[in-house]
Amino acid sequence: MSIGNSPPADDRPSVGRAIQQARIGAGLTVDEVSTTTRVRIPIVHAIEQDDFTRCGGAVYARGHIRTLARAVHVDANALVAQYDAEHGGGVTPTPAGPLFEAERIRPEPRRPNWTAAMVAAIVAVVGFVGFTLFSDADQGKDSTVAGESASAESTVKPTPVKPADPKPDPTESAIAGVPADKVTVKITAAKGASWISAKDVNGRLLHEGVLQRGASKTFTDSKRIDLVLGDAGAVQLFVNGKEVTKVGDAGQVERLSYTKGDPEAG
Repeated sequence: MSIGNSPPADDRPSVGRAIQQARIGAGLTVDEVSTTTRVRIPIVHAIEQDDFTRCGGAVYARGHIRTLARAVHVDANALVAQYDAEHGGGVTPTPAGPLFEAERIRPEPRRPNWTAAMVAAIVAVVGFVGFTLFSDADQGKDSTVAGESASAESTVKPTPVKPADPKPDPTESAIAGVPADKVTVKITAAKGASWISAKDVNGRLLHEGVLQRGASKTFTDSKRIDLVLGDAGAVQLFVNGKEVTKVGDAGQVERLSYTKGDPEAG
């Protein structure tokens, strides 16, 4: 069903009614639509009755409308435009107060400047590797001039290697693998599809929509990444190279903010 060429506003069905009619026409139950979209059954019922108060705000209402419209094969853009026309239109700022019981906002912690330390460590490692390679080359030349005995000894003699440092802690290795002067967030829909939203420190929208199962998105910013996860239990989250072991429960909406450094330190 498509409402791209909809009848006059007085005759066309409401947003919720259009979704309900399309779902019935597609032979789908509310349970089936909820399973496919990860939108909870009570919210699906409420939207089909044109009750958007359970969505948690206009931004989430638009996201649910788009997700449900695609699931029942109806024009999502037209329905969102109709919703905006009927409810004032435009994206309004999210209230400062919590929208969900489970939401948590992490303040930006003050952290030491690791950039200089990391640069010094990298320079030291590169210098050591270059010195080792140069020394090996000189030893090979000296062995050739010294004669067959010295050459054979040089061939079989192992290259002096500095004793390996203890393996770093997995957390330190993971954080060292990403730029220390940026915050890097990678989201993977490991267990199922989830609606996600990502913004940078200035509130600029980086992404908004449904992340299908198995798909990944990576976001970076110089200071902070703000996330909204429609189904926290369905995603796998890596922040600054380290996996966040507990994002949230299945079907739970989470609002999270991350800055540079270890995501667990704050």
